[in-house]
Amino acid sequence: MNYTVANIIRRLTEPADISQLEVDRLLFGHSDMVVHGVAVTFMASYDAIREARNAGANVILSHEGPFYSHRHAEPIEEESGYNSVRDMKLELISGGEMAIFRFHDIPHRYNPDLITQALLQAVQWDDYSVRYSPYAAIVRLPEPLTVQAIGEEVKQKLNLPYVRLVGRRPMRCSTIAVSVGYRGGSDQTIPLYEQDQVDLVITGEGPEWETPEYIRDALDQGKERALLLLGHCASEEPGMRRTAALIRDAFPELPVHFIAMRPLIEII
Repeated sequence: MNYTVANIIRRLTEPADISQLEVDRLLFGHSDMVVHGVAVTFMASYDAIREARNAGANVILSHEGPFYSHRHAEPIEEESGYNSVRDMKLELISGGEMAIFRFHDIPHRYNPDLITQALLQAVQWDDYSVRYSPYAAIVRLPEPLTVQAIGEEVKQKLNLPYVRLVGRRPMRCSTIAVSVGYRGGSDQTIPLYEQDQVDLVITGEGPEWETPEYIRDALDQGKERALLLLGHCASEEPGMRRTAALIRDAFPELPVHFIAMRPLIEII
């Protein structure tokens, strides 16, 4: 049986509230294209597109946009020649007759949020007491652990070279907010500390002068708060791996490939 790009998108959209999508759309290709193989990745990087082509996939599902902007994922024709890296990437896409679908808002609108839930499962906390808020999953550990121990556990389970900490390593935590992506800003985190009474927020990234400065002031006032930053990709890649599994289950006849991102930022 032949499946089209529209079949894949429809199946992934079914569980979500799609009334207010902002960035999800078909960036390249068309909905009637017959699917030969699907590649799922956090970011449609140049190398990921090359790997998808080599694997025989002609459809890529990418959580983030391929052109270095959250809201402006499509290339602007007038910019041709202005960005040589973008232009070379465009040549690779057009030469392979690829369909690229931005799969960002849809998984975040699953109930519960597919990306957050997959991160919880990756760190093996999904069996603990969990409550979902608009921006995070609130986890109650069976017994308190130090921030140091939690950081080491998360780093090991996600196979990360490092995590970043704001707070005191010996601080003991029992109530933790787990969020993903760019949800480390003060608008998202401060209500978690103040209203949900969490000890620690684990997230992808956020402005360094917002939540970290809130924690600095809290510590100087004798209040215990901590923040662990995993990196944007590290926090959301488990959700895209889960997406690949969903496609395999729904379309067992199709080759489905998950393309992981190699670590990008190093500490020197």
